[in-house]
Amino acid sequence: MKSYRLFSTLTALVVVAMLFTACAPAATTAPAATTAPAATTAPAATTAPAATQAPQEEKVTITWWHISTAADHKAAWQKLADEYMAAHPNVTIEITVLENEAFKTKLTTVMQSGEPPDIFQSWGGGVMNEYANAGLLKDITADLDANGGEWRNTFSPGALGVYAYQGKNYGVPWDMGMVGFWYNTDLFAQAGIDAPPTTWSELLEDVQKLKDAGATPIALAGGDKWPAMFWWAYLATRIGGKAAFDAAYSGQGSFADAPYVQAGEKLLELAALEPFQDGFLGATYGDQATAMGNGKAAMELMGQWAPAVEADNSADKKGIGDKLGWFPFPMVEGGAGDPADAFGGGNGFAIGKNASPEAIDFVKYLTRSQSQVELAKLNLSLPVVKGGEAGVTDASLLTIQKSAAAAKYFQLYLDQALPPATGSVINDSVQGILAGTLSPEQAAQTIEESARQELK
Repeated sequence: MKSYRLFSTLTALVVVAMLFTACAPAATTAPAATTAPAATTAPAATTAPAATQAPQEEKVTITWWHISTAADHKAAWQKLADEYMAAHPNVTIEITVLENEAFKTKLTTVMQSGEPPDIFQSWGGGVMNEYANAGLLKDITADLDANGGEWRNTFSPGALGVYAYQGKNYGVPWDMGMVGFWYNTDLFAQAGIDAPPTTWSELLEDVQKLKDAGATPIALAGGDKWPAMFWWAYLATRIGGKAAFDAAYSGQGSFADAPYVQAGEKLLELAALEPFQDGFLGATYGDQATAMGNGKAAMELMGQWAPAVEADNSADKKGIGDKLGWFPFPMVEGGAGDPADAFGGGNGFAIGKNASPEAIDFVKYLTRSQSQVELAKLNLSLPVVKGGEAGVTDASLLTIQKSAAAAKYFQLYLDQALPPATGSVINDSVQGILAGTLSPEQAAQTIEESARQELK
């Protein structure tokens, strides 16, 4: 039996995590939580549980908690549940719909009691890992691998990896977006830039071209810190790749290793060009979005929710419309990371320890391609299952969906990938690099010290 101390630690983690989930507007609007390790390198158990047996005809009740409170979104989930119950008369699905923060508070309480819902909202990462360590989640690895990996192979591998811990899956994704560059095609054209940059060197060259053309190259909310963290995190991912993060997370390596120091050095290389708007160190995300929405900056590094926020913050509430384009974070020359690797986050379902075979079968139904298409048409999700992209109609979002699907490794937002306290230290340290109060080496060492303390 797990000790009270573990549950106290778990409670503290979840409560603190709430403070970080608001770092940007949920799902296709913004991530509900910003960063957990996509599958770590720890070995899988030598004896994995067998795949859950096929559903029987006995009366079964499934408890399902989700946070999609918008009327049309709630109706979409209810429709899927009704369809499943109609096809399986022995199954009753009890749905609890909770607002984001209320969900986390209530989930903490039931987790302390040791009786989690069968299916519940999860963002993967540190909190999910703690639940797994506490024995509160069901290992569904064998279910994913049954019949030659029939269910597993429907998912984008990077997105599915977010819901794995020490080689085992405790949940699955249903939505996954990634951070990338939103850019003003008119300002790029005026600066003589014919195509978005594909390498870090090209990005620096384009920044100088934009400056020479009289444009502000990049809008950045340095005051809110987390938008600046996106730059450092992506650079570290491009330079070190999955191997660097897994080594640092496990303690076999360090967040003070070369890739993390070099990420800070590359960020300083960019900052030396003075690419950001005046006063960026004190700017909020609203300021960043306003600059983009009003055509006053050429690009921002942000998640899939950016167009809606830019429009909402613009003077005419329309943003720059069809002048807005998107491209992925460029490769860093000499880096070990795959240029297709993604950084971002999304939504998924964790599976409670007492979940029945019917509950797992229902999750399969929720994540089939037809279900993903229906959710995508409502802008409720960016699909993670092959075929689900048929429901995406926005060209930019479709580009993001395809880029995320191609990622073999998905680096979750660092303040979710790591304990929340370490996420806060990362945000502060990156701001320190840009403000000139911390060197890249000092910032990396500060992050490493926090990680070792929090990952005990």
